[in-house]
Amino acid sequence: MITLAVILSLVLLGVILYLLFRIQALGSVMRGSYNKLVGTSNRVNAVLFLIFLIVGMGAFFWSFETAKEDFVQPVASVHGQWIDDMFWTTMVVIGIVFVITQVLLFYYSYRYQYKENQKAYYYPHNNKLEVLWTMIPAIVMAVLVFSGWKAWTKITNPAPTDAVVVEILGKQFNWLVRYPGRDNELGLVKHTLIDATNEFGYDVRDNKSMDDIVAPAEFHIPKGKPVLFKIRSRDVIHDVWQPNWNVNMHAVPGMPTRFWFVPTKTTAEMATETGNPDFKYEIACSQICGQGHFAMRIVVIVDEPEDYDEWLAAQKPFSETGADLFAKVLETPAPVVSAEKKVNTEEVKAAL
Repeated sequence: MITLAVILSLVLLGVILYLLFRIQALGSVMRGSYNKLVGTSNRVNAVLFLIFLIVGMGAFFWSFETAKEDFVQPVASVHGQWIDDMFWTTMVVIGIVFVITQVLLFYYSYRYQYKENQKAYYYPHNNKLEVLWTMIPAIVMAVLVFSGWKAWTKITNPAPTDAVVVEILGKQFNWLVRYPGRDNELGLVKHTLIDATNEFGYDVRDNKSMDDIVAPAEFHIPKGKPVLFKIRSRDVIHDVWQPNWNVNMHAVPGMPTRFWFVPTKTTAEMATETGNPDFKYEIACSQICGQGHFAMRIVVIVDEPEDYDEWLAAQKPFSETGADLFAKVLETPAPVVSAEKKVNTEEVKAAL
């Protein structure tokens, strides 16, 4: 420890002496008693700028090309291609600007290095030039922002009437999924009804709940058809994220969100394309939502439409899978509800 302190002290002493020497030299220049302003280090530094430009640019393009396979995922949705097109358009624009500005920056450092008997040209202001370098970036940025807004409005507009509806509920620390069933309407849920046996908070006295389907550990959607994700959260902010579809939407407590898209490749097709026989579409949470964040994932199988219909037909409605819950609720007196929400208890018992 003492040795390290001694070494640091010597280094600091050397720096102080060097700075004192430089201050003395600058003072001599100001007094006119020191004429030599340019040393060999000036030329060396100018050349090093050019070398750094060439090596840095080479490393930049090499690293980009090498890592491209890791950050460019195969696209498997219609709107995902729009997002990819916007990404690459933006990369081309900022890439061109980056190369031009860096080349000029380092070339000017070399070209206009200080030389004896050479005086810099004083160029304080140019209105035309300022308008030019303000308007061009503004126009380019406006075009990029408009293309992003156009894609966003398509994604967030109401889904087609024939869309497959899937509700995704995030909670610490897993996803719950349900389908609306034959009536294509999700049953009523209330946060006050949530408990260990009723994770969705189903109001089982609502007729629309009878045919809802609670998906198992993984769920299915069809290829080539619109799919509407209705997204909710039960506790904290989660995030429904799937990179191959370019789907990313927050799940916010008390504020339902939605996202609709059209998958274009089945799970089997993606396995072939990626060369990974174990490929799976996986919805993950991209928000750090607590200690069990790592567990926030669920597998989605994309089927051909006929295979999806076959899978869906084999699923049992919640009135069967949640029969114990229905029976338990029906044993207790029904709360007073409005006439349009009342359900015939005998009909529920018959369905059980």
